[in-house]
Amino acid sequence: MKTHKLISLCLILVFSLSLFAACGAPSEGAVSSSPAVSQLSEVPSAPETSGGAHIRVASLKGPTTMGMVKLMQDAEEGLAQNDYTFTMTGTADEIVPKLVKGDINIALVPANLASILYHKTEGGVQVAAVNTLGVLYMMENGDTVHSVADLEGKTVYTPGKGTTPEYVLRYILEKNGVNCNIEFLSEATEAAAKFETEENCIIMLPQPYASAVTMQNQTVRAALDMTVEWDKVSPSPLVTGVVVVRKAFAEENPEAVETFLSEYAASIQWVTGNTDAAAALVAKYGIVEKEAVAKKALPACNITYLSSADMVNAVTGYLTVLLEAEPKSIGGSLPGPDFYYEN
Repeated sequence: MKTHKLISLCLILVFSLSLFAACGAPSEGAVSSSPAVSQLSEVPSAPETSGGAHIRVASLKGPTTMGMVKLMQDAEEGLAQNDYTFTMTGTADEIVPKLVKGDINIALVPANLASILYHKTEGGVQVAAVNTLGVLYMMENGDTVHSVADLEGKTVYTPGKGTTPEYVLRYILEKNGVNCNIEFLSEATEAAAKFETEENCIIMLPQPYASAVTMQNQTVRAALDMTVEWDKVSPSPLVTGVVVVRKAFAEENPEAVETFLSEYAASIQWVTGNTDAAAALVAKYGIVEKEAVAKKALPACNITYLSSADMVNAVTGYLTVLLEAEPKSIGGSLPGPDFYYEN
């Protein structure tokens, strides 16, 4: 009963939360060993000769998984120290129940969903690292917006009503003393049609949608990097994605978790330093359909790796801002100190 209650409470938030990280359906080149490829893509784990523990990792098809592609490739080739099974989904509703039931050991999820899960599992999950900072961009098929002040009196479209994209936008507008009309899209894919039919259209989009739309329509430009605008008015960084680990699993397998974090950090370092090769892997694993889109989006995805004190400070500051905007967005209150995995 507890699991079903948790799932029902989370599902309303999950769809829009996934806008930050989801990239759409897998391409024909996606690697899968699962028959349910329409909803789920599973990358084969490393051979048993890898000698490490078996870890089941779940993530969303977006920037958070982009940083993991080198580790995924290493696992396929038997070069990883642990034995991994990687599961990628389009929305977090595939991840939540499996994480709660223990079918998943580690997950890459939106930061505020991690806080919600912490509350609903009574401390059963911990944040081990920050993997993605801000991925939102204000896009325009015109030349009227060059600062937040230029949004005054205009209409801004955005996906994510009642979730993190809305809170980020309203926070930045409030701190700049700007009033504008916000209209919500049901999903980010509506943006392309809007830009085709409406002049001087302004839409806030996450990566890689922001990059994809500029490749489809040359009149569209990135008017504002919302991460930059957030940093101007907030003492804490804008945190999009985090790594969460089931507390029970971490306590039973501390060396395996430490190994994963080390290999994941190395994967992120490789991805951020090898855009062309990383883009090829991003397309190979079906995270985005086209390698060209991945190549354009990767530098704008703010893929990073923060742990220990840097992680605690970043996540706590970000969740504090969301708490002030809408308490339910983080589960009602700030998580306790045990929310943070110590390494």
